[in-house]
Amino acid sequence: MHRRAAVLPLLFVLLLVLGASPAAGQPAPLSGFDDYANTAVRDWNVPGLAVSVVKDGKVVFSKGYGLRKVGGTEPVDEHTLLSIGSISKSFTAVALGMLVDEGKLSWDDPVSQYLPYFQLHDPYVTRELTIRDLLVHRSGLPEVSGGILWYGSDYSREEVLKRLRYLKPVSSFRSTFAYQSVTYMAAGEIIRAVTGKSWDDFIRERIFTPLGMNESNSLFRDLKKAKNLALPHVRIDGKPVAIAYRDSDALGPAGSIVSSAHDMARYMRMLLAEGSPDGKKLYSEKVARELFTAQMLVPIRPSSHPQLKALNTRFSAYGLGWFLREYRGRVLVSHSGGMDGMAAIVMLVPEEKLGITVLSHNDGGISIAMAYRLLDVWLGAPPSDWAGIVLKFREEGDQKAKDAEAALVAARVQGTKPALELGRYAGSYRDRMYGDLSITQENGRLVLRFSHSPSFTADLEHWQYDTFRLHWRDPMNWPKGFLTFSMDAKGKLKGFAFDQPSLLDVHFNELSVERVPDAP
Repeated sequence: MHRRAAVLPLLFVLLLVLGASPAAGQPAPLSGFDDYANTAVRDWNVPGLAVSVVKDGKVVFSKGYGLRKVGGTEPVDEHTLLSIGSISKSFTAVALGMLVDEGKLSWDDPVSQYLPYFQLHDPYVTRELTIRDLLVHRSGLPEVSGGILWYGSDYSREEVLKRLRYLKPVSSFRSTFAYQSVTYMAAGEIIRAVTGKSWDDFIRERIFTPLGMNESNSLFRDLKKAKNLALPHVRIDGKPVAIAYRDSDALGPAGSIVSSAHDMARYMRMLLAEGSPDGKKLYSEKVARELFTAQMLVPIRPSSHPQLKALNTRFSAYGLGWFLREYRGRVLVSHSGGMDGMAAIVMLVPEEKLGITVLSHNDGGISIAMAYRLLDVWLGAPPSDWAGIVLKFREEGDQKAKDAEAALVAARVQGTKPALELGRYAGSYRDRMYGDLSITQENGRLVLRFSHSPSFTADLEHWQYDTFRLHWRDPMNWPKGFLTFSMDAKGKLKGFAFDQPSLLDVHFNELSVERVPDAP
């Protein structure tokens, strides 16, 4: 069973703490890599992946492995499109840097100067919040919060931002690093406010086109035109299953870009050339330095596991759209990305003029593992079997998820029934931040729906007392959570609460759902 919640913490830890003759046409450091990559695709049971390497200003490797779709025949190559997820954030930071160069804004301008409608729960934070604050994840909001507003919803970017005022902070302003997507959505809307162009149009005109990234796009409608497109895949009972792309236009500046190994190589060349690939200046050296300068400390999560000690770092920070840490004595600039059934990572070692991109369409673990394998090869370190090491952690995570499910079933209280007849739970509900939800009775079972998010539709199975198990209908095969109804002292239905593992950036515990009184 697919358990996103069990996999993501491991990937975050890996990211933060994480003599044969060369084959014809390949640089010497890549000798044997084709065999290693093909073996990893087979062992991980993933459809495929794509890789590109830039060194000393040149693209030295760009290649795909496996298939675009499990069971298909079309191969992944260097031009195959896959989602880069949150690596899109770095494009937003670059775009803002271009406007800084032009004197149209400053990193430390207040956000309210450009987005007067964007308000957070605390008026002080609303007044003091700057563009830099948006980019370095120090707003005080809960980590990866607000996803319930944009994930699969029909809310516009502006509407998502307007609703964030109801989301309560969990730390004081600028005191704690808490990774966000919604703040990057606000950063992208600043570009629109300043230039009159959407974030999507701006990055296409100012980044994609000048770099020749002609395969890349950021809008859902453009995917329908793509000829060489890999499908997202999820694991169900240990096997990859293809699913459709979800419309992520609302996420935009925080994660909607779809690209290829070929195009990402061009992007890495620009970054490593401090904005001036082939003598063409896209942004200044001053902006380039700012992007890769530590702006906010990130807690270090060292590992005592002997196979992961090489990933332990002496510092960890966030720049503008990039994680910064030390690896084998060098500064490593990196960012990972994940969307439904897709994962990616970019690693840059500026002092070595080295850049690595790995894109995959099933599991983020293999992307990170392959990137570290390539990194070790190019840094001259003894190559570790990162694909095997990380796969073992995934398998252990799968087993823990199975054990947790078995424990839940064993602890279930048998012989209970709901306090009310099923039909009395049906009706209209509302959360102040999200909006309207509904519960209907259909074919003898309750069904939960979110008014603006068709993805959030679940069948409710009675579990115990007034608690129901959530069976989500979405093909992402999300883990089953729980929904518990609450009553007041008079036995009147008040609302319900979720006990649901997180889904990407979606945390259902942010909701406070109340029953809407029936019309008189």
